This record gives sequence, structure tokens and C-alpha cells, in this order.
Amino acid sequence: QVQLKESGGGLVQPGGSLRLSCAASGQIFSSAVVGWFRQAPGKEREFVARISWRGVGIYYPDSVRGRFTISIDNAKNIVYLQMNSLKPEDTAVYYCASTVRWSTSPRNYDYWGPGTQVTVSS
Repeated sequence: QVQLKESGGGLVQPGGSLRLSCAASGQIFSSAVVGWFRQAPGKEREFVARISWRGVGIYYPDSVRGRFTISIDNAKNIVYLQMNSLKPEDTAVYYCASTVRWSTSPRNYDYWGPGTQVTVSS
């Protein structure tokens, strides 16, 4: 079992920045992959970023590439998502999730945090 907990969400103006954290505990395998996803009201859950616990295999979709950066602190078991140049369309609940598969589909992730709200508005 893996437990995940997101933090760092909030209200930010367009063009601003936020850093989300995903604290992991439990049976964390070095082969595990951690992904960030987001879900806006009335929309499907969307892949945002992915990294392995070894710090490799980083991948972003076009919608956030160049603005979001995923990183990992293995000593603290925390995965970060630095979000810059935020836009109103980035408004969503952000989730971190874990899997042992290389995937961008939320269906392939086994463990999920409860999520943290990010609102981008003036």
C-alpha cells in the first residue's frame, strides 16, 4: 500500500506560480512512477506530468510543457510540481498518483491522493 497526500494548492492570479507537493508513505518501490493529474468541473481527469522514483522518465503533455516542472526529493519522499505562468484554464483539482507502469492514463494508476484545489483567477 502507498499513501499519497497533496498540498500547496490555492488561489493565484494569472501569470503567477504555485508549487504543489505530494508526500508519499508506505511501500514505495524504486521502480514506481508518480504522476500528477488534474480534473476541472465537468471534464475528464487529465495527465499533467510524470516522473519515476529514480528521477528519470519525466514527461509532460503539450498543454503544460515549458510551464510546469516535476521533481522528486527521495530523502523526503516528496514529489513536487512547480507551476509557472499559470492560466485560468489550469484551474482544477490536482492529484498525485502512483503506479509501477509507464503510463499517462489515470486508469493505470493504482494509488491516489485526495487532491488539492488550484484556482487561477484575477
